[in-house]
Parts: sequence; structure tokens; C-alpha cells
Amino acid sequence: MAAPKKSAAKEAGQDKDPAPNKPRVPDFSKEQELRAFRDMLLIRRFEEKAGQLYGMGAIGGFCHLYIGQEAVVVGMQMALREGDQVITGYRDHGHMLACDMDAKGVMAELTGRRGGYSKGKGGSMHMFSMEKHFYGGHGIVGAQVSLGTGIAFANRYRDNGSVCLAYFGDGASNQGQVYESFNMAELWKLPVVYVIENNRYAMGTSVTRSSAQTDFSKRGISFNIPGEQVDGMDVRAVKAAGDKAVAHCRAGNGPYILEMQTYRYRGHSMSDPAKYRTREEVDKIRNDQDPIEQVRQRLLGQDMTEDDLKKIDAEIRKIVNEAADFAQNDPEPDPAELYTDVYR
Repeated sequence: MAAPKKSAAKEAGQDKDPAPNKPRVPDFSKEQELRAFRDMLLIRRFEEKAGQLYGMGAIGGFCHLYIGQEAVVVGMQMALREGDQVITGYRDHGHMLACDMDAKGVMAELTGRRGGYSKGKGGSMHMFSMEKHFYGGHGIVGAQVSLGTGIAFANRYRDNGSVCLAYFGDGASNQGQVYESFNMAELWKLPVVYVIENNRYAMGTSVTRSSAQTDFSKRGISFNIPGEQVDGMDVRAVKAAGDKAVAHCRAGNGPYILEMQTYRYRGHSMSDPAKYRTREEVDKIRNDQDPIEQVRQRLLGQDMTEDDLKKIDAEIRKIVNEAADFAQNDPEPDPAELYTDVYR
């Protein structure tokens, strides 16, 4: 018997907005709004510049941009304390910047230079910083989930009070090792928050076509892991959910799942023309729910002026331009470094 056909809107992934029935979330102070605005704007401008450099041939290999999803990592980072760890997949530049990794070092890694965080040998998908407690950047879909669970196991073993955030997407949510990790994390009450960044498309396939259960906050039910859906386009909602989830883990109650309903404006990678969705769909999210514009409008209502915000934008652009200049002029790694720091 043939499966019933989905509507055209459902096929295109338009049956569910990223933020249905938005609940009331706590307001930010002016200082919190400014921090969120700066951090998200840095990610946005950095990714725009990375896209330009890729188009110029200065960046090779794969490159996955985070434009549109900035509120997720910025809001979650605001819920952490020193010593907490972050691990993610290959759409990772925003996570690095949110962890306070230097823009020059991140951009230099994208261009394969000595000053990069992996000494120019990791590229876009594989850089890390022990100092900033950032553990990658992983190119294998879903690999970071089991690794993040392992980091959480180390936290519990050492009884250090730290929590690990393991980010992954809606596509990775269907990988087998994710469920093995869920089982172990709940069984051993590990302090890990699984942050599912549901940007509605796994590569080029809508979640409605690839996932039998599209409410990803329910993916842990059979393991007794609590979960919740979050408006991932509102940094305040992300911070509030992050506070709750991190407190749950830090109290020894085991893992927590947060489904961040977000959206990427660009294709899956730089080689993806994103013809599987309409321009109208993208424009509607940009116009109605852009995470940076939401904060910008709130700041304008708190005695900030357009000129004040333009000055911040100019400062951010200067940081990004300096990072791009450094990344294009820093020397490439010496060939003798090929096997340094590589397990053989």
C-alpha cells in the first residue's frame, strides 16, 4: 500500500514554524542584551566574511556557515560557568567564537595557516581549544554526541561539577550512536545537555521527510531523559532553557535534551544552492524572526540609538577584517609538521 502523499508545504518543510506558540521568557538586562548583540553580530559578520573568502578561493574544502542560528550558541554560552565544556559538529565557527576563541585563530585555521587553532591542519571542521574548553568541531555526523557523553563521564568521575554541552543537528539525531549515548548518559546520570539544533533541513531534506518523530525534544523519552522545545531564534528563551537544563545536570539528575527550533539562511555547505526551499520561506524567517534584529529592536527601546548600534557594528567589522587579513598573510605550516600531533 502506497504511503499517503504529503502536502506541498509539508514536503518543503513549511508545515511548522521554528517558534510556534512562543511562551513568555524572562527579559534581559541592558547589559545582557548588549552582550548578546555583540556576540551574535560577531558570529554573523565572521561567517559573512568566511563566505566571501571561500568564494575567492582563500578557504578550501568544506565550509558550513552558522548564519541565522546565532542565538542558540550565544544563549547557551550565557548559561555556563568556567570549566563547562562544549563539543559540536562541523557547523562550528559560531560555537568557537561564542567560547571566546580568538577570531584571528579561527579564521587562520579556515585558510590553513600556522596561526590557526589546529596549526592549519584541521580546517573548518576540526579545530579545538583546551584553554577555552572547546572540544571540536567534528566532521563525522553524530560523532560528537558520544564524545560529549564521554566528557560528561569524566566530569562525573572527577566530581568536578562541570557540565558538557553536546550540540548536534536534526540530521544527526537519527544516528544510532546518539541513542547509545542517551542510554549510557541516563543510566550513569551524566552531566550532559544534548542541544539539538533543528534548522529544519538535514543537508537538503526536510525533517518531515526524514524523521518519523519531528518533535526532537521527545527523542529521550524511552530513556527517561527530559526534554523541551525552545525558540532558538530568541536568545532570551535559549538562555532561560539553558539555565534550567544546566542546573538539572549540575544537580546530579543526569542528561537533558533541548531542541532548539532555529533556521539556517544559507545552504547546508558552500556547495549547496538550497533549491529545496523557496526564497519566500527564507525571507519570511529573516523578516519575522531574525535573532539579531530582535535584540536590536529591544536595545533601541532602551535608550540606545541607531548610531550607537552602528558603532558596535563598525567595531565588529574591524575585528573580522583584521582576522581576515591575518588569515591571508600568516605563513602556511611547514611540510615537516605534517605528522606532528597526529596519532599513527
